[in-house]
Amino acid sequence: MSSFLPKTNENLKVNLTDIEEARRVLALESQALKALSETLGAEFTTAVDIIFKTTDRVIITGMGKSGHVGNKIASTLASTGTPSTFVHPAEASHGDLGMITANDTILALSNSGETSELSDILAYAKRHGIMLIGITSNGGSTLDQTADVSLVLPKREEACPLGLAPTTSTTMMIALGDALATAVLKRRGFSATDFSSLHPGGKLGQRLMRVEKLMHRAPKMPLIQQDAPMEEALLKMTSQGFGCVGVVSETGDLLGMVTDGDLRRHMGRDLMASKVVDIMTKNPRVIHESILAEEALARMNQAGITSFFVVKSDQETDRHPIGILHIHDCLRAGIQ
Repeated sequence: MSSFLPKTNENLKVNLTDIEEARRVLALESQALKALSETLGAEFTTAVDIIFKTTDRVIITGMGKSGHVGNKIASTLASTGTPSTFVHPAEASHGDLGMITANDTILALSNSGETSELSDILAYAKRHGIMLIGITSNGGSTLDQTADVSLVLPKREEACPLGLAPTTSTTMMIALGDALATAVLKRRGFSATDFSSLHPGGKLGQRLMRVEKLMHRAPKMPLIQQDAPMEEALLKMTSQGFGCVGVVSETGDLLGMVTDGDLRRHMGRDLMASKVVDIMTKNPRVIHESILAEEALARMNQAGITSFFVVKSDQETDRHPIGILHIHDCLRAGIQ
């Protein structure tokens, strides 16, 4: 029988000793991050310059916990527009040095700066003139002396009660990696659109999906000429299934929109004898194709409507519909 109890409020109890220990760790690490922030200077700017100007990839390397941090930094760089990969230093000594080119930059991580497994990759960088950035807590170490630019972490005690397990030092490393990645991102002018292209899946992909990916284009757009009779408009609304029809001029500009609400407001014996121009809601709101679908859904909810006609640009003069977006399109895509 399992000794674990269901997660209910009755079973949840606070162990103050655990909480105190957690707060001690978080306090030490937050103080270390503050100290790290205060040490940043010309070396950091130089490191950003080197990464920004790298024509191939940033190669991250490190052993043990530094290696795990390096994998995360490589992933963050790659996802924000800087091609990057992790090369294990031990594997590098057995052939993976061939993965590194003269146009790459190496970012080596070592708390002590004396990690023996890094020796071959450091020598390879020097032999082939590959730019080398080091992150270490030990100024004057081999890594510090070998690197073209060295980012030295401030001396802070590890949060581990034994003072042995890498905790504070790895927190500073990972934060410094984030700082490098975001500084380079800003240099590149990396946009939400760029970010979206690299994150097409999962929740991020849904949130960053743009209207142009979801909208319905011709011939599925329900459009009708302004002089058409309401009988024709009803047939168009029924066949297309959007609950509305757009009314356009001879040049194709959107003049108005007939919705289910308009039909209810004008219900009477003379409805079928009317022209759509007499029934339509004039100058309906439109959205442009490049806005986030999440924003489009928010606008629908705010306005209490279920559809937007889509135009090419955000210019107020652009009234030429190129698509239609229904609220159900957003919900089917997982956008809420």
